[in-house]
Amino acid sequence: MQPKKDGYTRRGFIETAIGTLILAGSGIGQQPAGGKVKEMLVYIGTYTSGKSKSEGIHIYKLNLTSGELSPFKVVKNVDEPSFLAIDKSNKYLYAVNETVEYEGRNSGSVSSFAIDQRTGGLSFLNKQPSLGGAPCYVSVSKDGKFVLAANYVGGNVAVLPVEKDGKLGASIDLEQHNGSGPNKDRQEAAHAHSIVFTEDNRFAFSGDLGTDKVMIYEYDRQNGKLKPNAAQPFYQTKAGAGPRHITFHPKGKFAFVINELDMTISSFAYDTKRGTLREIQTVPTLPSGFSGSNTCADIHVSPNGSFLYGSNRGHDSIVSYRIGENGILENIEHTATGGKTPRNFAIDPSGKFLLAANQNSDSIAVFRIDEKTGKLTQTKNSAQVPSPVCLKLIPSFSA
Repeated sequence: MQPKKDGYTRRGFIETAIGTLILAGSGIGQQPAGGKVKEMLVYIGTYTSGKSKSEGIHIYKLNLTSGELSPFKVVKNVDEPSFLAIDKSNKYLYAVNETVEYEGRNSGSVSSFAIDQRTGGLSFLNKQPSLGGAPCYVSVSKDGKFVLAANYVGGNVAVLPVEKDGKLGASIDLEQHNGSGPNKDRQEAAHAHSIVFTEDNRFAFSGDLGTDKVMIYEYDRQNGKLKPNAAQPFYQTKAGAGPRHITFHPKGKFAFVINELDMTISSFAYDTKRGTLREIQTVPTLPSGFSGSNTCADIHVSPNGSFLYGSNRGHDSIVSYRIGENGILENIEHTATGGKTPRNFAIDPSGKFLLAANQNSDSIAVFRIDEKTGKLTQTKNSAQVPSPVCLKLIPSFSA
């Protein structure tokens, strides 16, 4: 029996917002010098509309010995900061504002914050339109000069320059995706769902849920502009797969894509010189026999490169795999996330802990990772955070 697709979609939020508009006319940083890191700062992006009680970006501290999460600060008056990115210097944080209207135009926006280098607190710098509705993903170039935003409703990717003081300039490039897929409810048009830089800063990859494509761009490090990769402008996934997020192996030889709609993960051989993908394998994210509602969400590789993890919303689990030398994935287990709708999760840079953001149960659960087997064990540590949807970790400045 085939599992049902989850009733949750971003469209519920988007359609409400669009209806209102019609009536009126969406990182792991460098470790500080001085020895072993004992504590991480956890920046938590949230949804702030609807039934959510969140007021913005929540900041917690993670003890790397015990796994304990302790509240630190709440940065209030930030509208729908559903996805975050931190530059490599740990000086600036960027947040999408996942709305479909900004300053009277059909667009969301991206906000810039300075990170206090003594405390880790945030100070708002400025905001720029994302040139598309519902920005849902943001990335910073490896040199910190440009920020990319993927607009879900707009079906495009915007490039915003970063000024010397960390503020964002107006977009200097916009790459529009086109097409649709067989799922009439979710794939009626292009829906850019992610945008990720490669480690060498030469390419950027965008999972487009609406067109069943992983778009591949050559990235100009001088002017920030994108252009379709001449060697392979996109990878066409299986019809109806709905590619969402993409991540790369630490050694750069493999890429992994989680497909939201058909609930699979695809592994690829990645050619670092040409920026191309060759599919190795596609595996299900659900256990056999499960027939409930589900969609996939996030995906990450362990820092040691041995294990891959993906999240299931509906089954409410983290699926884990062992990564073979040839990129073949071997299922390890499914671990319940201790909450509802694990939209996002993060692994601390030491590889000791995995944090799962359970959006619909307002909670973050902490799991200990067995570095030899990849298995997860839920700790007694957790945090109550309203509508958590993104987690980014950097070393604590006071640790």
